[in-house]
Amino acid sequence: MEIIREHDLRRVRLLLGEFPVVALLGARQVGKTTLARQLAAAYSEPVAWFDLEDPADLARLDDPGLELRPLKGLVVLDEIHRLPDIFQLLRVLADRPGPQARFLVLGSASPALLRQTSESLAGRVAFHELDGFDLTDVDDLERLWLRGGFPRSFLARSEAASRRWRDGFIRTLLARDLPELGSTIPSATLRRFWAMLAHWHGQIWNGAEFARAFGVSHATVRRYLDLLTSVFVVRQLQPWFENISKRQVKSPKVYIGDSGVLHALLGLSGRADVVSHPKVGASWEGFVIQQVVQLLRAPAEQCFHWSTHTGAELDLLVMDGANRYGFEVKRAEAPKLTRSMRSALETLNLDRLDVVHAGTERYRLAPNVRALPAAELAETLDSLPGR
Repeated sequence: MEIIREHDLRRVRLLLGEFPVVALLGARQVGKTTLARQLAAAYSEPVAWFDLEDPADLARLDDPGLELRPLKGLVVLDEIHRLPDIFQLLRVLADRPGPQARFLVLGSASPALLRQTSESLAGRVAFHELDGFDLTDVDDLERLWLRGGFPRSFLARSEAASRRWRDGFIRTLLARDLPELGSTIPSATLRRFWAMLAHWHGQIWNGAEFARAFGVSHATVRRYLDLLTSVFVVRQLQPWFENISKRQVKSPKVYIGDSGVLHALLGLSGRADVVSHPKVGASWEGFVIQQVVQLLRAPAEQCFHWSTHTGAELDLLVMDGANRYGFEVKRAEAPKLTRSMRSALETLNLDRLDVVHAGTERYRLAPNVRALPAAELAETLDSLPGR
C-alpha cells in the first residue's frame, strides 16, 4: 500500500520551480525516497537517479562532474551524506546560465550536520523536512499514536511486525547510520542515552541529571542530545520568554520524535502495554504536539513551550506571524479550564487556546478557548485565522 502525501509533493514541486537545489531531509526510512519517486514519476522532463547506497551508482560518481554536467531535467541524489564533497560541484552547476538541471538531494541529517550544504549552496538551496505520517495522510488516530508515523511501522501487517521494524530501526540507526555521519560515540552509550530520554520524554531537559547518570560532563550529554536531534529522532521544544515578573523556565523540553519509537524504547508492544504505562500521558502529549506542528507546517523556530517556576505552563506555543496559538494536551474525555490555562492565555496574549483531548466532543471552555478532539485536528487547524 502506497500513501500519496499531497502536501509534501506540492511543496517540493514548488521549491524545485524556485531553486536549483532542493534538499529533502528527514529521518531514515521516513519516506523520502518514496516521495521522490512519486515526484519523479510525474515529472515532465528527463529524470536521472543516483542511489548513493548502491555501489554501482557511487562508482558512476567517481568523477561527479563528468557524470552530472551533461544532465538536464531532474537529478535525484539519494543519501547525499555519503558524498559530502559533491556540494561544491552542485554550487558550480547551480550557477550556470540558462535552463539547467534541477537537483533534488535526499538526506537523513539536518542542515546543521550537513554543514557543507548551507555553506556551499547559500542562496541556491531550499530545505523541506519530511516527517512521518500525519492525520492528513491516514485516518486511524490510535494506530498512528501506537505505531508512530514511519510508513513501514504504521503499515505493518501486525503489531508484532510493527514492533520488530521499530526495533530494527533503532539498532540500524545506532550501529550503522550515525557512524556513517561521523559519530564516534559508542552505539551502546547512545542506546542507553536514548532509552533514558524515552523515560524523560515530555520533561524539561536536565543536563546535570543526565551527566551524573553517564559520569560525563554537561557538554558531553548535550552533544548526545544534539546528535539525536540532528537526525530527526528527538525533538527539542525550546522555551519562550515573556517580559513578566515571574521566573520562567529557560531549558527546552525533550521528546522522542516518533511515538512508535518511544514505545519501542520503553519496551511496550501493544495498546494494553502503552495505556497501562506511567508515561502514557507524556506519550499522548508528545504525539499530539507532533501532529499539531506537522499539520500547521510550523518550522521549529516558531514552536515553543512556556513554563514558570510557580507552575503555570503551556504545552505548545506556535508563533505564526502576528498570531499566537496555544495548545494544551490532555489525555481525558472532557478537560476543564484550569488556572494554568487562564494564566497562559492572559500572560502570553494568545489569539486562541486549544485544549486537545482524547474524547469526541468539541465545546467552548471560555472566550477564545475551546476543547478540541484530537481526531478533528486536521480539519480544525486548517481553518485557524491567518492560515
